[in-house]
Parts: sequence; structure tokens; C-alpha cells
Amino acid sequence: MIDGYPLIPFSCVVDALRIANRLSERRLYEWQYYAPNNDPVSSSSGILVPTRPLSEARNLETLMICAPSTAQHFDDASTIKILKNLDEQGINFGSVSSGSFILAKAGLLDKCRCTIHWENIPVFKEIYPQVEVAFTLYEIDRKRFTCSGGTAALDMMLKLIENQYGRMLAQEISQQFQHDRIRTENDSQQMADRIDLAMSAPKLIDVINLMESNIELPLSLPSIARQCNLSLRQIERLFRKYRSMTPSQYYLSLRLTHAKQLLLNTNSSVIDISIAAGFETQSYFTACYRKLFGYSPRSHRSKVATERQG
Repeated sequence: MIDGYPLIPFSCVVDALRIANRLSERRLYEWQYYAPNNDPVSSSSGILVPTRPLSEARNLETLMICAPSTAQHFDDASTIKILKNLDEQGINFGSVSSGSFILAKAGLLDKCRCTIHWENIPVFKEIYPQVEVAFTLYEIDRKRFTCSGGTAALDMMLKLIENQYGRMLAQEISQQFQHDRIRTENDSQQMADRIDLAMSAPKLIDVINLMESNIELPLSLPSIARQCNLSLRQIERLFRKYRSMTPSQYYLSLRLTHAKQLLLNTNSSVIDISIAAGFETQSYFTACYRKLFGYSPRSHRSKVATERQG
């Protein structure tokens, strides 16, 4: 558990194990809470849970990391060393919310498919280009399992429990949570938005997916139209009806949002970020960024850095 960890995914993990024990009337699972050292660790909402130092962990089968969205800045060398040593012992590693950053930093995701919260995906790809990261709710790849955070942690735990003790127990646990269905590894993040479009404008999903996959080298609208078997006029009508903006405005906002994530969560230079977001000149990037977010890239980075220090 890393200081500032989100409470919902943490609770989903622990309560899934607890209810598995209760419903089965057996002690299927046992768990302990660990932290990098002896310092108190609290959730983002200030709730304290007693922990033990990770250095005291013995005879683990699985270690799951619950970390805040700023986990890309985690740089505790002793913890990284312990994780590598545990990997040599052959244990399973899991990530709740942004713990994927820490697993990747320890080199434990290099040959695995993983996921992380959609807000962190641009930064994750930039820092760890060698790691395959998906836009899914969760990923289970051999001895590694990662999730995108929030209630996706529950779906991942239900799948892991199903793999070990069967579908029936997993469904019974799901019912205890008033969880209407166990989502699969194939379910994408931001599903509510996509489900809405799937019912009313499935072709628009194809266009948006294509835009999201081509940020650094933006496609022209005619190229997007050809690849999606649509006319430019059809695309324009879809965006005006369902997003209240033009296709160009939407594509630009995607690229600028990508740039913001890199700006506020990496040490990359402004010029490198502008290139990563598909802008030919830094001046045009700065003007577009200021128009959308109200700050220049440099002043926005400085403002957020000051707030984090405070």
C-alpha cells in the first residue's frame, strides 16, 4: 500500500477475499497489509490501515500493489529491490489502480500485457514504451494481473477467484456486492460512454478509436473517413449530434488532453510533448493549450508542481 492509495479498489480486493471465505465456509484466503517502511500509510481520503514493512513479508503467494495516480513518481530503491527479490521467488504480482507504474519500474511487466487507468495510459506509454498496455478494465497474463482501478478491481478479483474456485463462487460473491455482471478482460474502460454510442452511433466509435490510436501522427479527416467507410459529411454530422463539436475540434481536444497528461506527470520538455501530441510547432501547441486549459504549458506545469509541494 502506497501512501495516498485509493480506497475503493483496495476495498474491492479485500472484501472479495473476505466474502469468498464466508460463502465457502473455508479459509480460502489469508492476507496481510504491507507498506514500504514503518511510516503510516493512509488512503486518499485519510483512512489509516495498520501495515507492516514490506521487508518483513514472508511466504507470499501473491503481492498486490495499491497506489495513487501519482505512482509514476514513486522512487523508493529498497522497495524496488524487494520486489525484484520476490519475483525471483516466483510469486504472483498484481496491481490495483496505478500500481502498474511500480511493477513496470521494477521491470516486472516487460514481457506481459497490462493495463492502468485511462488517464495514466499516455504517461505510462511514454515512460515504459517497451511494455504492452491495453485500454481494458483488467488484464490477467500468467503470473501478473493488473487493473484500471475503481470497481474494475472487483471484476479482476472475481475472475481470479473463478479461475481458482469456479464460476459459481465468483457469481455468488458478485451478487453480494449487488454487482449485476462480472465484466471480462475484453471490456474497455469508459464503457458507459462507449455503450451509449454503441447503441446510437456505432460508426462514431470507430472514428474515435482511430483518432485515439493516432495522436503523435494525426490522420487527416479524409483518411479517417476512408478507413471508416464514411463520408466527411457523415462524420461531421455524427460529431455535431453526439459531441456538439466538429471532428477537428474533438481530435484537437484528444491531442491536448494527451499532452496535458505528459506535461503534468513526466519531466519531458514542452517541445518534446508538443511533438508527441502531433503539433508541428511549439508556438501553435502553446496557443491551443492556453485556449483549452487557460494556462500556457509551462505555467500550468509550474502551478501544479507548486500545489503538489504544498
